[in-house]
This record gives sequence, C-alpha cells and structure tokens, in this order.
Amino acid sequence: MLCLFVCIHSAPAQITTAEVDSLVENAMKEFNVAGVSVAIVKDGRIMVCKGYGVKNVETGGAVDSHTNFAIASNTKAFTAAALAILVEEGKLKWSDKVVDHIPEFRMYDPWVTAHFTIVDLMTHRSGLGLGAGDLTIFPAGSDFTIDDIVRIFQHFEPVSEFRTKYDYDNLLYIVAGEVIKRASGMRWEDFVQKRILDKIGMDNSFSSIALMHDRKSLATPHYTENGMLVPTGHDVFDPEKINGAMGSILSNAHDLCQWLLLQLNHGTYGKEGKKQLFSERNHQYMWRIHTVLGADPDPRYNSHFAGYGLGWRLSDMQGVMSVSHTGGLTGMLSKIQLIPDLNLGIAVLTNSWIGGAFLFRAVTQTITDRFLGLDRFDWTARNREIMQQRFGSADSVVAAVWRQVDAVQDAEITPELFTGTYEDPWFGRVKITQKDGGLYFQSARSPRLQGPMYFYKANTFAVKWEYRDMEADAFVMFRLGHEGRAAGFIMEGISPAIDFSFDFQDLEFSRRGGIKR
Repeated sequence: MLCLFVCIHSAPAQITTAEVDSLVENAMKEFNVAGVSVAIVKDGRIMVCKGYGVKNVETGGAVDSHTNFAIASNTKAFTAAALAILVEEGKLKWSDKVVDHIPEFRMYDPWVTAHFTIVDLMTHRSGLGLGAGDLTIFPAGSDFTIDDIVRIFQHFEPVSEFRTKYDYDNLLYIVAGEVIKRASGMRWEDFVQKRILDKIGMDNSFSSIALMHDRKSLATPHYTENGMLVPTGHDVFDPEKINGAMGSILSNAHDLCQWLLLQLNHGTYGKEGKKQLFSERNHQYMWRIHTVLGADPDPRYNSHFAGYGLGWRLSDMQGVMSVSHTGGLTGMLSKIQLIPDLNLGIAVLTNSWIGGAFLFRAVTQTITDRFLGLDRFDWTARNREIMQQRFGSADSVVAAVWRQVDAVQDAEITPELFTGTYEDPWFGRVKITQKDGGLYFQSARSPRLQGPMYFYKANTFAVKWEYRDMEADAFVMFRLGHEGRAAGFIMEGISPAIDFSFDFQDLEFSRRGGIKR
C-alpha cells in the first residue's frame, strides 16, 4: 500500500519524484519494511515530503508526510542545539565542568570527574566502552533514574584513555539533558518542546511519547521473526525518571523539513530566515570535529577525514562536507543526511527492525550520489548483500548455540548450586530461581530481562529472554567456589550481531551475602 503527500515540488532536482518513489518502493520489498517516510530539501525549498507503506502491518493505516516515527539518536542534535541556546543566554559555557552543574556526577577516575566538560558529554570520547551502561535504558521499562545515571560511570573500567578514542555512548547524553534542566529550570522534554520544536514550526513533533496524547498519527514499531514483520510496542522513557536527551523525539517528514532547513541556514528559520534559534558561531561549533574517526575507505567518495561533532557525524565526500546521523530504537530506524555545500538535506524514517537500518542507508546513499553527480550504483543490492552477510552469519552462530543446548538437555545439573540472589554494582540484583524444572533469570530493576536458562557447556548457561523484540539472548558464565557452588557470574551476548546497547559484557555479578559453607 502506498500513500504520498507532496509538500512542494518546485525545486530543480537531480533525482525526480518518480525515481524516489521507485527507489523507496523497491527498497521496502528488499528489506521487508512496513512503512517509510522521506523528506528532501534543496536550495531552501522542500522538494520531496512523502510517506510510503503502512503504520502497522496488522491494522493498516497509510503512512503520509505527517506520520510520526521515533527518530531515536537523531534526537542528540536537538540536545546539542538546546545547549547552544543556553550558551548564548549566558547560562552555561561549552567548557563548563559537568560537576559545576551536577556536583554528584561521578566518572571512573577522580581526575576525569573533575575535568569532564559539557562537550565531553556529547562527543563519545569518555574512555568508556561502546554503549556502556545502556542496559539501564534498554530494553525500556527499567526503574533506573537520573540519580542512578549521574553516578553510574564510576563502576566501569575504561577501555581507552580519556579523550583519545571514539566509543559511542548514550548515557552521557542523558547527563547532558540533566545539565539543561539545571541550567534552565525546565525539564529537557519541556525545553526542547517549547524552545525548539514549537518555535521552528515542528508542530506535530514531540520530545517524548508521554507528551503525545493523540497517537493516531503514530507509526507502530515492528521486529522481524522468521521473516515476518511483527508489530510491537514503543520504547518509552519516563521523563519523571530519565530524560530522553539521547533519543526520545517523535517526528515526521513534514516537520523534519523545518529542521533540515534550519541546519542548512545556520540556525535561522521563519519567513526569509529572519528569526534565529542559535548563532552561526555556535552552529559551526556543533559542526566542528571534536573526536576524530577514520575516513570512509570507499574510493567512490574520496574521503579524507571523518569525526564527531556535537550530535553530528562529520566527513567529506567528493570534496564537499557531509553532516549526518542515524538513529535506532526497537522497531524504529532513521537517518538524516546534510550536504551543506549543495544546500541539500535528506531524512528517512522507518518502522521496521532489522531491514530499516539497511533501507535508510540505501535510500540516502542513492539520493546523495545523484546530487553529487556520481555514476549510478545499486545501493539497495549492496546493502542487501551486507545485511545477508552480517545477519546470516550471526544467525548461524545463534542456531549452533541452540543446537548444542538441545543436544545436552539430558545432562544432569544440580540447580541448587546456581540458584540465589546476585548483585552487580551498577545494574543491581538478579534472582536465579527454579521454574518448570529448570533455572530462571529475573532482573530486579529491568523486569523485561527475564527468561529460562538452559545448560550449554561446563559452567555456562544460555538465557532465552521473554523479550523478543530484538535478538539479545545471552550466555551466563558462572564462577564457582571450591565446593562447586556458584559464587558469581559474568554475561555475554550470544549473537555476534547483538545491538551494542545490550552491554552484558559490562556486568559482573557476585552472590549476595557470599557463599554459605
């Protein structure tokens, strides 16, 4: 099913509307995606603003340009913009130490704690590992609060020296959201809603799903099970517990056109660009490389540099600057691509995991190539190949694990050696009990992380979570005392393609109360 709504179709283009239609419709079939929305702005005008497919594969509802999707980590640029506004109001400086605004903030080292700046919160150079602590927010529904988050980092071992290496982090953006609250006196959600979304004309966008009372325009997330799309619930972050500065905005193609235009116009908006949200100086600061990354090795783009700014990934492509970001939550994927030198902006929103992540790459890469004047390349086929290689290999590994589990189910174990209450310094308590003749894992603070445990090998069990929205099953590897009773355990994701936010490797549980002898 196809639904399209064209906002304006007057700007000269190097790709036609019909070609965009064909590109998206073909990609939806190849990547098994329920719904897509696309926005393209060029030379100050809205060129394409369309919806394709359905909001929900079971109940239907055509996607149009006003259908809302979770934009996930594309929220981070809005958080950076909010801080820029506060910088210009004199309520903070980019170089401010976090502890000046949040005295209880703690990192893994006293010196790092004392010198950690607001810019460090947003540039993924903290020294922490990829996705450190994300299990506090994924899967959604835990009881962790901002008070937990600002102190959590002291419990992690760094993987690199402070400010030397890029490792993507979500939780430090939550801390940035708390800085906004303390500097402005407004919750992050309220500040972003009133001072950015409402102000620049993103009238049907919301900083939190909690603020969206009429959800008729909301697309449903989907995950893939046995090749079929399955509708599921939204990741909901309770603003009374933890702000959504890392990824809670809901928006649509129509409204994102205003955001794209604002960025391409260096912070100005409104009729003839006479209103200003933030200064060009601060815009340049957000688009400055603060953390260096490796350049794209693809000779097609002849890239020489890449890095991370404030909520944006920065690089060069064929001699012009590229500003982009991606976003992903359960069943919701998005990408924004800006080429400032061409006055070009692209946004792609999808409501299907896993295929959506490859669809947004194929669509944005194809459109970008056309405006760069490059020869035509089948990015849909290429991304399909990458998806099959990555997830096909991962699926084989996962299948082999469960075959091994099936093969040893007659093995005799003594459940009492493993049952009990265990505790991790930052994640809290887990109970391992007997249920239905086997072991059962239950997290106290993240109730969706529960499920049966199956013997695998030696002192290792495999947990099959009742949460099935993403492939996140995990190994539990027990540490045994000299009497053979479990003293603690560590964990590891089973699938090589597990999402980095399931950072089981950062957990180390000890039996609460020690081992009774």
